[in-house]
Amino acid sequence: MVVQRPTMEGRAVSAGRDAEFTEYVSARLPSLRRLAMLLCQDWQRADDLVQAAITKLYVHWGRARRADHVDAYARAVLVHEFVHERRSGWARRVSLTGTVTETAAAAVDHDAVLDLRTALAMLPARQRATLVLRFYCDLNVDQSAQLLGCSPGTVKSQTAKALGTLRRALEPGPATGPSGRPVPERSRHSGEGDA
Repeated sequence: MVVQRPTMEGRAVSAGRDAEFTEYVSARLPSLRRLAMLLCQDWQRADDLVQAAITKLYVHWGRARRADHVDAYARAVLVHEFVHERRSGWARRVSLTGTVTETAAAAVDHDAVLDLRTALAMLPARQRATLVLRFYCDLNVDQSAQLLGCSPGTVKSQTAKALGTLRRALEPGPATGPSGRPVPERSRHSGEGDA
């Protein structure tokens, strides 16, 4: 067996490729992490997802850098990795309940933001990915469909279902009296239900 040693030219090309990749990832890492967080709803899982996506991006860096929009290519890799992870048997078999609590940052989350995050986290992975692509990444229906590998009609129906679920989850609940039972509508206005 003859083993060929890498030439100096090959090393220079590889070093240039690696430097270009490193520069790209360093600049885009915060936005990739935010996107992953929206998909996963957990910073540790988001970091794992970004790591897996960056690894795949590195393997296909030659194709990625020739793409019309490298950022769109990177987002596609991240979303595909997320959807693949959620479809795999691993996600259904493994439950990580012993999470480490994160210390609060200087900015305090408001109740509405927490409610939205909770409602978003309850959506199925595909619907969550559809909403993130359409409204966070600001992609149109066709771009989202291409990224998710489905038809534009599927993107529309998934978006409608997800938005309906979010609306229902964020609707204010009925007012309750001291016993915990709902207060009739007429009593709420007259003040009879308040004790």
